[in-house]
Amino acid sequence: MRPSLTLLDPGLLDRILEEAFTLLERPGVRVQGSAAPDLLAAAGARLENGVAHIPEELARRALASVPTEFFLHDRSGHACVRYGGDSVHFDPGSSCVHVLDPESGEHRESLAADLVRLVQVAEMLPEFAAQSTALVCGDVPKDIGDLYRLFLVLLYSEKPVVTGAFTASAVRVMVDLLTAEAGGPDSLRRRPRAIFDVCPSPPLHWSEFASDSLVELARAGVPAEIVSVPLAGAAAPVTLAGAVVQHAAELLAGVTISQLAAPRAPVVWGGAPSIFDMRTGTTPMGAVETAMIDLACAEVGKRLGLPTHAYLGGSDAKRVDVQAGMESATALMLGALAGINMISGAGMLDFLGCQSAEKLVLDAEAIASARRLLDGITARTDSLAVAMFERVGPAGDFLKLPDTRRLFRVEQHLPSAVIDRGSLRAWEEAGRHDAFARAGKRVTELLAAYRRPNLPPDVRRGLFAVVEPLAAKAGLDGLPGT
Repeated sequence: MRPSLTLLDPGLLDRILEEAFTLLERPGVRVQGSAAPDLLAAAGARLENGVAHIPEELARRALASVPTEFFLHDRSGHACVRYGGDSVHFDPGSSCVHVLDPESGEHRESLAADLVRLVQVAEMLPEFAAQSTALVCGDVPKDIGDLYRLFLVLLYSEKPVVTGAFTASAVRVMVDLLTAEAGGPDSLRRRPRAIFDVCPSPPLHWSEFASDSLVELARAGVPAEIVSVPLAGAAAPVTLAGAVVQHAAELLAGVTISQLAAPRAPVVWGGAPSIFDMRTGTTPMGAVETAMIDLACAEVGKRLGLPTHAYLGGSDAKRVDVQAGMESATALMLGALAGINMISGAGMLDFLGCQSAEKLVLDAEAIASARRLLDGITARTDSLAVAMFERVGPAGDFLKLPDTRRLFRVEQHLPSAVIDRGSLRAWEEAGRHDAFARAGKRVTELLAAYRRPNLPPDVRRGLFAVVEPLAAKAGLDGLPGT
């Protein structure tokens, strides 16, 4: 039996959906954009002063056309990430503006070389089924920053990619980049390698950038992960249930826009909600209540039959310390038990503002433990224990049994050397290193073992043909990180 976790009883889940559909009509959702308002109006929504009043029947028609599952593919075309059901995958958190310097312990501006380093580490860790555009490159002009992050990931990774953009025009060029790599728009539609995060603005607002991006992706057949970010107590109701209602209404509006743009367009019920800390004015991503909102939002998405996503695994700590480990491991475990399809946030510190390769390695260990928990407890022998006792007697020397040698690697997850399970004497003789130091050594080992993908010449030419003219226009003399 696979263990699972739910937070909402059926009655509360029904009330959340009922109120979410009510919010779509009253007060309605602010919708801007070059296409979305017209699509909604033509389908029967009433638009007044920039607010779309969306009938429940229209939203339910849109829900009925969303695929219940789809796959992301690696560069070779293998379907390796399933969005749907209770499949669980992980990717590093995205769009950090700082990186934790492992030598000084300081947060500094992230650069293209830092993104390449993170991509290489994540590529070597099987716990991450997908890459992300994890860092904003401070040495790349903002005009091409979104495109450039994706460009570097495509150069250095074979895995699927979770990405996103801060302008609709960037989304269009990034789709061009993916099309060049895929070998054409039809190939991209059949075997998408990337999914884009698209974020409404709380409360109940789809900006021009967000709605235009959603329409662009739907029409290109590229999956969209709608990541709503209600802030309970500030930009959302203070109650966790109220924040989940708002999240559902924002997602329902986005799903409706996407399906009106292109029926059957792949859409994910995603989110990065948070509570609002009244003492500090911050949005603690490591708070247990933040995780609870995430899990409840995903539960609503599952009730509607949609693929799911959540931001879990980030920490509000500023260093890779006990707080970072506690917050991240707890949230990653909870997300896995909830059966969320894609869990983003590994490696993140400081309210999702900073990435750390060392934390990424430690989070991979937490993910491996979560996966072992998902495997549950099963009967691997005809007799659970009696037959073994018959062989060893009451003294119980189980080490000599063939079953022990045969099954211990299946029954037990064996972590890497990042996790210290040795004796005190062994730890002292090894140099008395803490977890951060051991993670740093592991990063060095992974980077040494990494091998850059050997891109087919036509793919490489296609990627550079998209990026080089834009980089030159933006004032770059070369291409950082390449």
